[in-house]
Amino acid sequence: MTPNLSDPDLPARVLLVEDDPGMRTLLQRALQGDGFRVRGASNADEMWAALQVAPVDLIILDVMLPGVSGLDILRILRSGDAPVPPTDPGETPVVSTPVIMVSARGEERDRVLGLELGADDYVAKPFGQRELLARVRAVLRRGTAATPLDRTRKETVRFAGWTLDLRRRELTDPSGAAVDISGAEHDLLCSFLDNPQRVIARDRLLELSRTRLGDVSDRSVDVLVSRLRRKLGNDADMLIRTVRGLGYIFVPEVERI
Repeated sequence: MTPNLSDPDLPARVLLVEDDPGMRTLLQRALQGDGFRVRGASNADEMWAALQVAPVDLIILDVMLPGVSGLDILRILRSGDAPVPPTDPGETPVVSTPVIMVSARGEERDRVLGLELGADDYVAKPFGQRELLARVRAVLRRGTAATPLDRTRKETVRFAGWTLDLRRRELTDPSGAAVDISGAEHDLLCSFLDNPQRVIARDRLLELSRTRLGDVSDRSVDVLVSRLRRKLGNDADMLIRTVRGLGYIFVPEVERI
């Protein structure tokens, strides 16, 4: 059982946003049967209301929702404009809460759009309950796997004027401004920082960053790298260079303090 990220003695908290009552009940029972604490919501308003009551460790978000779509909700969530109060110290900020998108539309362009907007994974309907539970555990493991490492190393990493605090999972730009990054983006950046100035193949990059972004493909890696580049600003292409036919290379020197 994957623990609650803010309290290792409690099960992880999952918010399930699904407008179909039957599907919502079915998935809630499956998640609860696997040991998770689950709350349900049928639309955007109910989701924001649930997050105002208490933060969660993971959101399972259906794309096809009445009113505001799941993709629009994800866009608001990742922009930092979500109508929820600030989280307490030690909690994952809502903007960085892992999100698994669920949709009956399984075409590649739909998966890519979800990933580009900041989803941590994308599951196409129909899917088996065991598959969804495996993906939930995989996404949550990325957060829990980073925690003990951050606490023991207590490191700050600097590169090209940027700073990454591994303990707090906080990224700041050269001006000192905080930049929000998702769990998948953080894992990818850490993979680059652990392997500076060397070419990393796409499949190796997926393995190193522990991501599970739908199908393991060059396109899914490229989408995640593109997301990270956008967070790194105008000089991102100089920081992370594409090596045609091979993968990527993180160019700056890395300093750990």
